[in-house]
Amino acid sequence: MGRRYTASNQSISDRAAAPVAPPTERKVVKPTPSELMEDTGTGVDYGTRPDRIPGYLVPNDRFYIRSHAPTPQVDLATWTSHRGQRRTPADQLHLRRAVRAVPAGFRDPHDRVRGQPAGSSRQRIRPHVRGNSLGPRRDRHRRVDRCPASRPARSGRSHTRCTGCHAESLDYNRFRRPLPLAKATSDDTLVALAMNGEPLPADHGFPARVVVTGWLRAASVKWLTRVEVSEQRLYSPWNNEDYVLIGSDFPAEGPARGPVITTVPVAASVELPWPAPLRSEPQMIRGRAFAGENAIAMVEYRIDDGPWQLARLDGPEVPGAWVRWQFAWTPRPGEHTLQVRATDDRGNTQPDASAYNELGYLQHSVLSHPLRVEDVPNSADRPVNLGWGSLGKRPSR
Repeated sequence: MGRRYTASNQSISDRAAAPVAPPTERKVVKPTPSELMEDTGTGVDYGTRPDRIPGYLVPNDRFYIRSHAPTPQVDLATWTSHRGQRRTPADQLHLRRAVRAVPAGFRDPHDRVRGQPAGSSRQRIRPHVRGNSLGPRRDRHRRVDRCPASRPARSGRSHTRCTGCHAESLDYNRFRRPLPLAKATSDDTLVALAMNGEPLPADHGFPARVVVTGWLRAASVKWLTRVEVSEQRLYSPWNNEDYVLIGSDFPAEGPARGPVITTVPVAASVELPWPAPLRSEPQMIRGRAFAGENAIAMVEYRIDDGPWQLARLDGPEVPGAWVRWQFAWTPRPGEHTLQVRATDDRGNTQPDASAYNELGYLQHSVLSHPLRVEDVPNSADRPVNLGWGSLGKRPSR
């Protein structure tokens, strides 16, 4: 049996104390204030603070940033998808639609799409590895199977039998992440042109990006410039060396160092700081749960060594969408731990330990969230924790 990640004796003090050198020049466009975003120190990665997400959909200013290179400056007047040199025996097809305008007030109740970075919980596991956070938004889009890149390629008079799809970014690294053609042309894989009713922000892929619902977010290529389809399985550094499971439990697959990560496992998060300062007064503890391409069926919680109890779910319980959960609690003063675990509609439940891999991906074991509860003097007039998680005012006597 290989090594395992566990949530025991976890600490993030080393991350909090680590010096973060400011970049020599700013690598992203939107503001990333420390009260909203967590700076990982790379200049291109900012996680959303879990206690700063106000509703089901994440506003653009609070949506996390995860990039492999600085945000490119794209001139819409000259941007087009372009035809590259043939690099495989397969035919290539390219997007040729430039984005000219997006209605600012666009809203579509069916456009709620979301995904999760494969390493979203790596900061709180031991051994320590790098990672980031998650989030959903509403997108305006075209389905990939309605774009030129998804139509059957032609070789002479016969259609080629394409099995792979390769979306490429115009960032500095020319990031590209292959997809099976079946996933690329599924109903929930999109080419997004807008986000929360606005044109795509620069840091999130302007003018167009791929959105692959239910898969790790690296599959959702930003700053889309080319789509290639192939009769053969496609590879890149981002499914050979990175975003693969590497370790004794994961044998290599062809040129890839291990199994390529696609969908993400069931997991739950708590919308509190780490550690969380609370007061000994009525609280509504909230969080979110996500199960990749599956739907969340149940979320349970327990305080310290108490029994597991059901949390109330709020939100669409559908595949590829996260749900919000909550429970009421009046804590006693002192040190406590909160554990939360989610179960999806296929019966998969978060484990006590996750399989070790060198890059720390797919960590989804149950975490012990530290809580520090402060005693509050009894008062009939003082409002009760009117911030996030409050139940309201103390009733009059």
